[in-house]
Amino acid sequence: MATTLQDPLVVAISSRALFDFEEENQRFDPAAPQAYMQLQLERLDVPARPGVAFSLVKKLLAFNAPGQQRVQVVVLSRNDPVSGMRVFRSAWAHGLTSVQRGVFTQGRAPFRYLRPLGAHLFLSANEADVREALAMGFPAARVATHSPQASEAHPQEVRIAFDGDAVLFSDEAERVFQASGLDAFQAHETEKARHPLPPGPFKPFLSALQRLQHSGAQNMHIRTALVTARGAPAHERAIQTLMDWQIAVDEAMFLGGLPKGEFLREFEPDFFFDDHTGHVASAAQHVPAGHVDSGVSNEAR
Repeated sequence: MATTLQDPLVVAISSRALFDFEEENQRFDPAAPQAYMQLQLERLDVPARPGVAFSLVKKLLAFNAPGQQRVQVVVLSRNDPVSGMRVFRSAWAHGLTSVQRGVFTQGRAPFRYLRPLGAHLFLSANEADVREALAMGFPAARVATHSPQASEAHPQEVRIAFDGDAVLFSDEAERVFQASGLDAFQAHETEKARHPLPPGPFKPFLSALQRLQHSGAQNMHIRTALVTARGAPAHERAIQTLMDWQIAVDEAMFLGGLPKGEFLREFEPDFFFDDHTGHVASAAQHVPAGHVDSGVSNEAR
C-alpha cells in the first residue's frame, strides 16, 4: 500500500526556515550558483545551526509515537539536491531523524508541490513562494530569519500565537478600518458582533492544531494565543467567531494598538504569525515570527 500524507499534520518548510543558512546564502548567485553549492558540499558534515522555525518543528515532531505519526515535516526548498544532503544530515545531527522527505528544486519555485503534499503550513524565507502558496489557499508565512531562537522554558508545550484580521480571520474589518478609520471600524464590528467573520488563511492550520491537541498524545500539548490590535468593543466579534468555529484559544490579547513584541516576549511562542510587517518587526525582536502576505495591508506592496 502506498504511503499517504492525508492523516498527519503536514508542515512544509524551506531549508532557511529550518536552519540558519544566512552565511551560505550570502554566497548565492542565481546566475552562478556553483560557489554556493561547493560551500555546502564542503560543509556537508558540519551541522547547520537551528533556524527560526527549528523549535516549532522539533516540538511538533515530538507528538509522534511508535506506530502513530501525527506530524509529518517535509523540506520544500529551492536548494539543489547536493545542498539537500546537508539539510538532511543537519536534521539528523540535531535529532530530527523523522525528517525523511524533501523536495529540492535547484532555484525553481517549489510551492507547486504543496498540493500533493497536502500541506497544512508552509514556512519559507522566500517572499514570492509564500505569496504564491497563500494564493493557492495554503497557510504560509515568510520567516523573519533574524528572529531569536524560541525560549526553551516549555519543552512539552508547542506555543503558537496568531494575529486575527487577515490571518485567522478575513480582512473584512481591516478594510473598513483602512478606508474609514477607527471609529467606523468600532461601529462596524459592534453592529456585526454576533456575525462570525469569514475565515482567514490560517484558520485551517488552527483547526489542524486543535485536531492534533486532541489526538491522544500523552507528553506534548499545544497552547495558542490570539494577539490582536483589536480592543473592546471590537473584541466580541473575534471571540464570537472562534466560538462559531468551535475552536478555542488558550489566551487572547486585545491590545488596542499597543506594540505586540513585549507581550509576545512574555507568552514565549515557538512562532508568531502576523500580516503587518511592522508587527512582525516588533515581534521578531523577541520571538520567532513570520509575515503572512495576506489582506488589504499587503495589496500595495
